[in-house]
Amino acid sequence: MSGELIIQQLLNGLSLGFMYALIAVGFTLFFGVIEVVNFAHGEVFMLGAFCALVASEVLLSTGLLSGSILFFALVILAVLAAGAVVGMAMEKVIIKPLRNAPEIMTLLITLGASIVMRESIMLFFPNGRNPQPFPLLIDMPGLALGGVLIKPDVILTVLLAGGLITGLYLLIEKTAFGRYIRATAQDREAAMMMGIKVNQVFLITFALGSALGAVAGLMNGMAYGIVKFNMGFVIGIKGFAAAVVGGLGNVYGAVAGGLLLGFMEILAVALIPDGSRFQESISFVVVILFLVFRPAGIFGERAYEKV
Repeated sequence: MSGELIIQQLLNGLSLGFMYALIAVGFTLFFGVIEVVNFAHGEVFMLGAFCALVASEVLLSTGLLSGSILFFALVILAVLAAGAVVGMAMEKVIIKPLRNAPEIMTLLITLGASIVMRESIMLFFPNGRNPQPFPLLIDMPGLALGGVLIKPDVILTVLLAGGLITGLYLLIEKTAFGRYIRATAQDREAAMMMGIKVNQVFLITFALGSALGAVAGLMNGMAYGIVKFNMGFVIGIKGFAAAVVGGLGNVYGAVAGGLLLGFMEILAVALIPDGSRFQESISFVVVILFLVFRPAGIFGERAYEKV
């Protein structure tokens, strides 16, 4: 394999890894702060892609032409807002009432919520059973570096995901609310005694994680050109796998786990003969190996004690 092709595949792996990382960050926020494994998170990813479709149609109806920076920015804002609203609704309706219930109850209700969201899109979205073509959100050329062509969706995914993850880092590490999140994650009862509004922290944490997952759905639409009502299940499992690999409960581990899985999947497809047949299995093989040899994940969170 030529050096140019290897670099091309590494860039593709970077794009896919950032997509997984955004989903994994949501899982690790939910678990690290609220101690919830949200199996509906993959469907939030799917809803983000369909929200981008709806937002695009609405913007086109106002006369705003697709392909412009303003069009792209407005669609992203709509997807972020929709993801945050869905996340807050889930926290209020199905997570908060079961906060003191056994963990299995939360797992089951989030699994049920994922089925409801998936079937709702299939039944009520126009022609929802069939794949939907994803619109052009921004018209920009690819970047040629020597013999390597960097596709526009790769550039946008890396920039957008990098910006969102950096923003989340600054929020958690540099703001007062970030201190509230870290305090709540470390000791919920002590945080309440110090006057932190824990319920508000839970609500906003769910909004943040869900918004990031929704944007990952938009990125998937840009990368593959179609979206489907059942696209969330497998990629949600992969996002959870990335969170486990990085260390469930550690935001930075989620990013590392997502990038690791993205690179491994792309390189397996590129280097193994007929490797595309094994792409869906790579994530789960990696998770099995980590659970056997390093159950705490890359960054050493003892997540298995909480589950």
